[in-house]
Amino acid sequence: MEILENISVALQNGKAKEVKKLVQEAIDAGVSAQQILNEGLLSGMNIVGIRFKNNEIFVPEVLVSARAMSRGAELLKPLLAAEGVSASGKVAIGTVQGDLHDIGKNLVKMMLEGKGLEVIDLGTDVPAASFVAAVKEQGCQIICCSALLTTTMGAIGDVVKACEEAGIRDSVKIMVGGAPVTDAFCQQIGADAYTADATSAAEKAVELLAMA
Repeated sequence: MEILENISVALQNGKAKEVKKLVQEAIDAGVSAQQILNEGLLSGMNIVGIRFKNNEIFVPEVLVSARAMSRGAELLKPLLAAEGVSASGKVAIGTVQGDLHDIGKNLVKMMLEGKGLEVIDLGTDVPAASFVAAVKEQGCQIICCSALLTTTMGAIGDVVKACEEAGIRDSVKIMVGGAPVTDAFCQQIGADAYTADATSAAEKAVELLAMA
């Protein structure tokens, strides 16, 4: 459908006003909110993710496209709820205690939302107990935690331990990332997955949810 293709292209180009206008036109034309979301917004964000992963575009372009997606999604939220469409999974994300970096976390959040997942953003300097609470109180199936400093990497391990102590480790997948984090570190602390970039993180989250 041409209007959905136009939404996707406008989003890839970061044209927020145009995305909002086209989404409204699609709604007025009777296209279902789910179809607009999947074939317009998410399909566009998926291409942005692939181009980012291939180093064809960089962080500023991703942020602009993500903003455009948000503008379109605002119009769809009440309609999706009315159609009974829910997110395909729920993720808690945060930078661990002692670490105030958030650019990487924000990118991962956008890519997760670009896959149609609901994201609970806990912010930065997040204690392990807050990740546990997000799983218990909000039903998050995945925890994404990052550290940008070697001195705060240990706090990721604390999140894994806190989940074990709270008796929820079997019901949640823990994903880790950040500049100093490695796959070996992920295995050492008993987390479920390490990814090197935001696009891979979103793809891995979808994969983990499909296995749940």
